[in-house]
Amino acid sequence: MRAHDIMSSPAVTVTPDVSIREVAGLLSTHGFTALPVVDADRHMVGIVTEMDLLRGEYSTTPEGLDSPVEQVMTSPAFGMGAGSSVALIARVMVDDHVRCVPIVDGSTVVGVVTRRDVVRGLARSDTSIAADVRRKLEIYGGVLDWSVLVRDGVVSIGAEFVDPESEEVVVALAGGVVGVADVRILTGKAVS
Repeated sequence: MRAHDIMSSPAVTVTPDVSIREVAGLLSTHGFTALPVVDADRHMVGIVTEMDLLRGEYSTTPEGLDSPVEQVMTSPAFGMGAGSSVALIARVMVDDHVRCVPIVDGSTVVGVVTRRDVVRGLARSDTSIAADVRRKLEIYGGVLDWSVLVRDGVVSIGAEFVDPESEEVVVALAGGVVGVADVRILTGKAVS
């Protein structure tokens, strides 16, 4: 499972000149814990978290609340690519004590992954994952002679492939289903 499988996109972002009061309203209204801060070209220049808003005198005075968010945001901020594994993102969240990871293409924000997104992917049942994998494979190749079994998020696909490219496509399609931990191909075998 990759970031692009579970990220929220497009990401809600703010520019550095938005007031702390407006950012607090966005975080509160949407239930977010952080927002990427971007320039006019959507390039990430920082991130603002709930904790950033709580620090210092900015949150305790009316004048402070009308200050631009650039005065409290964390900068520089890091993002991860859309192809990053969810396992890596989860490790970064735990190790760096962050709740939200911006997903970037170069320095352009394309989405965000939150702890809730990661947990949602982990919570899927094998039956639900298998149904989604079958649906994707049927869209790709119709009802072919393949079988799908999922145990603990690991998908085993029994099939005959006419070429290596077809096998790669099937692995990519199955791997893109939320909740899939790994994909194994059992060529010429039915799984049970």
